[in-house]
Amino acid sequence: MTLDRRMLQPGDAAPAFVLPAVNRDGPVALEDYRGRSPLLLGLFRGLHCPFCRRQVVQLATTHDKLKAFGVETLAVVNTQVERARLYFKYRPTRVLVAADPDASIHRAFCVPAGEFVDDEAASQWPWRVTIQQFQATLVNPTGELSSPLNPFEANVALNEKDGFQLTAVDEQIMAAHATQLAGHFLIDSQGIIRWAHVEAANRITDLTKFPSEEEILAAAASLPR
Repeated sequence: MTLDRRMLQPGDAAPAFVLPAVNRDGPVALEDYRGRSPLLLGLFRGLHCPFCRRQVVQLATTHDKLKAFGVETLAVVNTQVERARLYFKYRPTRVLVAADPDASIHRAFCVPAGEFVDDEAASQWPWRVTIQQFQATLVNPTGELSSPLNPFEANVALNEKDGFQLTAVDEQIMAAHATQLAGHFLIDSQGIIRWAHVEAANRITDLTKFPSEEEILAAAASLPR
């Protein structure tokens, strides 16, 4: 059976949201940017995901370059706000970060979270996948691993490399949202999506691959002036 699901595309209105900010006081909302500036919105898995942590670090550099185009940056991390504040207290970032423990913004933007199914005939990536298909996918996007591993094993290996110890909150988030994909959306000052990149939207082999700085800056450069 074909699933009737549609990820948001350029030209769609971005869903409104309000989330608690992590590294500043008060909430952050899409409405804060309306009429003021375009926004690069990054939607990430919890802190248990080393690939997401690396992308947030990269966005700190990209954030400075996006300023030249008048674009602001917001990273939304799927974790409890207290957990995020503790993490970023010791690893500060210039990017504004918001916490979304329920992955509600991922769902609002229709970023898939794969459902594990038993029957391969019922699988339809990125919405449904068997555990065998998921574990057969080998990743090493940053070249840090000695050899490609499946996403679960790669998470463990890179967390060990980083000396990152999961807290109870991290384990709860991972259990609830282990297959949540990440997304990047460039939203203009009127709230319209102008560019979108959803992790592995078309191929499971693209898991853990995020847009490069060059791709993001090219999208920003194409925004209407």
